[in-house]
Amino acid sequence: MAFRQYQLLRAVLLVGTVSLNTLCTNWARQMMSKGSDGAERLFNHPFLQAAAMFGGETLCLLAFKVVYVLSRKSEENVLTKGNRNFNPIILFPAAVFDLLSTAIMYIGLTFTYPRSLLMFRGSAVLFVGVLSTVFLNKHILLKEWLGMANITIGFVIVGVTDVIFASSKHHKGQNSLLTGDILIIISLLISACHMVYEEKFISDLDIPPLQAVGWEGIFGFSMMSLLLFVFYWVPPLPHFGYRPNGTIGDAIDGLVQIGNNNLLLCTVLGSVISVALSTFAGLSITKKVSATHRMVLDSIRTIVIWMVSVLVKWQEFYWLHIVGFAVLILSICNYNRLLTCNDRTGDDDDEDFSILNI
Repeated sequence: MAFRQYQLLRAVLLVGTVSLNTLCTNWARQMMSKGSDGAERLFNHPFLQAAAMFGGETLCLLAFKVVYVLSRKSEENVLTKGNRNFNPIILFPAAVFDLLSTAIMYIGLTFTYPRSLLMFRGSAVLFVGVLSTVFLNKHILLKEWLGMANITIGFVIVGVTDVIFASSKHHKGQNSLLTGDILIIISLLISACHMVYEEKFISDLDIPPLQAVGWEGIFGFSMMSLLLFVFYWVPPLPHFGYRPNGTIGDAIDGLVQIGNNNLLLCTVLGSVISVALSTFAGLSITKKVSATHRMVLDSIRTIVIWMVSVLVKWQEFYWLHIVGFAVLILSICNYNRLLTCNDRTGDDDDEDFSILNI
């Protein structure tokens, strides 16, 4: 019973923190603050935000070391349980996948509208299913494929609703929209590769999730810091927004804006903390259950974000959204009732992981 409660805690922690991370990130981009040139404008520094999130993940390694030292003389803590002696370089590809997915998604969103990401997000569940079958030798039943397909349909209904009813002040050309949509699909495919890679190596090597998150954060933060230096000198892409120095990324301007707005600073810190917790919870679910389960649970955040966005007037309410979310919820519930992970040995407590029966 206690372990089932821990399973529930992981699921709730994942959905809650990943939703909080998205909300904090979006809120920050709607805030005004003075930049390095003294002009007040919207905070638009996605790559700096990505670096901050990788920085948050590095805190997990510090937390792992602290917990390990404190529990060294007592019974082994569940947060440090596993194979702690491994070559950290095994996690470098996972950090590369994460970095590429984030960077390509941000670039894609400059060419198209956020609703495109919403429409295509459900495809990530299918991508994980296909890659799990190919590289992890998973056997996924037809009913389970139908469940994942229905989740995708739910996302498409929600996204199409925005296309039908929502209007944009800045109209982008057809070529721009097509380029952006292709980049978003590529980013979701890379994100699926990231999760399947984590399941393959973190599960097989029995790496503690908290330690794995920390190392991925170190690799990701190092690479993102290097990219920020490069982006400081690279001319901007079309639709990429204004930068005082006229480049794709002005990290100095972003830091100045954060320093000039305390509320903006709080949202950035909220993103840092929430991404560390959500990545830890997600890796725990990937290790103990599967990457597919992680993606299905991650889908719930769209509902949470939509509810908050409607309440704070960030988004218009349309009844067709309810239809899309109803399909999404029913599909998630159906998927979790049908899918069990009986292929894992030695983890009998985790065989019947379901958000409905834990």
